[in-house]
Amino acid sequence: MKQYEVEDKFLKSDFTINCNGRLVDLSLPKVMGIINITPDSFFEESRSESVEAVLKRVEQVLEEGGDMIDVGAYSSRPGAAHVPEEEEGRRLWPVLSAIRDHWPDVLISLDTFRGQIAEKAVGEYGVDIINDISAGQLDDTMFDAIARLNVPYVLMHIQGDPQNMQKKPQYKNVTGDVLLFLAKKIDQLRSRGVSDIIVDPGFGFGKTINHNYELLHNLEQFKMFELPLLVGVSRKSMIYRFLGGSPETALNGTTVLNTLALTGGAKILRVHDVKEAAECVKLVAKTAQL
Repeated sequence: MKQYEVEDKFLKSDFTINCNGRLVDLSLPKVMGIINITPDSFFEESRSESVEAVLKRVEQVLEEGGDMIDVGAYSSRPGAAHVPEEEEGRRLWPVLSAIRDHWPDVLISLDTFRGQIAEKAVGEYGVDIINDISAGQLDDTMFDAIARLNVPYVLMHIQGDPQNMQKKPQYKNVTGDVLLFLAKKIDQLRSRGVSDIIVDPGFGFGKTINHNYELLHNLEQFKMFELPLLVGVSRKSMIYRFLGGSPETALNGTTVLNTLALTGGAKILRVHDVKEAAECVKLVAKTAQL
């Protein structure tokens, strides 16, 4: 690959997202630190079930160079138990309140597929971004909610839902099928006046190991949307099942795949290990500038 091609993909981008009136420049990719308010997320060390633990985790993310946090109270690991909406809110509201009290300006992404949860989170707690694993498929009120809220929306591909998504996922052509799915959803959002859309191929969400690596290999094709691209491969089974091991041993593999994602055009890395991801961004950027 020629140097100018890497530079063009990595640096020469006028992508910005409008987060509650604050323009966030994505010309240098951002690191999104994961905060799970769940008892059953697949990576045990990422679980923060008390307000005190969450505040400690946010502080760690920011100290290690994170640009934003992604808070979720519904585990989306394969086979995860369903969480009622009332329980999701019960977990979220005290945590979001405490984060805002301690860090009024921190960029908060909320990992939820429920429109009512999104509306309350943005309206009462100033959440900046909604990150929906289902692209509106698990709650048909979500797209209209995003249109009213006017916040950036992470549009992620999934086949099925967390309870069944890894039961023999099949595609005619995984890259083509995912691109077509996202294109249709983007049209639906734009017809409602939504402009700040971030696309996510949904690594690990209704895909085999080979599906995931094919998507990563073809990541440049997602440039066709002319929208920011979020990649979340952190410690996922596409790494540790292929190499052997567990989520706890998958940091090195995560860094390798994050590097490939950046050279493929990713503008946001969603990660458990913020320091390593932030260093990855700096090193790839340095190489692109030479």
